Amino acid sequence: MCATCGCDAETTVTMHEPGAHMHDHSHHEHTHNHDSSASKVLSVEKDILQENNLLAQRNRGFFEGRNILSFNLVSSPGSGKTSLLEHTLTALKGEMEFAVIEGDQQTTNDADRIHATGTKVVQINTGKGCHLDAHMVLHAVQNMQLKQNSVLFIENVGNLVCPSMFDLGEKERVVIISVTEGDDKPLKYPDMFHTATVCIINKMDLLPYVPIDLEKLKTNALHINPSLKIFTLSCTSGEGMQQWLQWLRARVHEAVTI
Repeated sequence: MCATCGCDAETTVTMHEPGAHMHDHSHHEHTHNHDSSASKVLSVEKDILQENNLLAQRNRGFFEGRNILSFNLVSSPGSGKTSLLEHTLTALKGEMEFAVIEGDQQTTNDADRIHATGTKVVQINTGKGCHLDAHMVLHAVQNMQLKQNSVLFIENVGNLVCPSMFDLGEKERVVIISVTEGDDKPLKYPDMFHTATVCIINKMDLLPYVPIDLEKLKTNALHINPSLKIFTLSCTSGEGMQQWLQWLRARVHEAVTI
């Protein structure tokens, strides 16, 4: 986490929206401590998470007050978060209002891909930072003019460690894993699977070509978190996408009618 992982303090927020371009360079302060005392490090880590959790509650209140259903997408790099978003946004275009926050250390490549779907998107570049936090999301949301009864996807930085510790104020945390990553991934990164509400196993089209036991992967994920909702799909072939889309439609309908 920030006290020990070397996160950089500078973030850049870029908005992509038809007719509007906004560049905002902000300095988000992380507390860094080089004291060798373990108790001092733990104290700093506790302070960081407490501050983040307060801001996450503020985000959550904002989302709930406007009935915005928010999803925090987390995974290793290359698991298919952006591809899943592209296909989801394209398939459901016109059915509901979407907005996206893209988190990456550098480049606007993913935001450009989302912008091409016609979706309002803000890019957060974290520099050397390995995760998004509640302050970054708050700052991005303040510039997005999110509509009531909409859906917000937050694509986190590709990392299965630090993002698990930082609540962003999201309603659902979706962990994405590809079949190429091995069936023991939930056991190696239990905190991420423990804090998630949904698990998507992606790249099912590659299943015949990789040495992975799919049922063992599911069992390992459910061992860490028995309440996980699991989807198996392929953004390339389309296999399983309808089940994910149907669940998303139902989840949005449920949120709107509450």
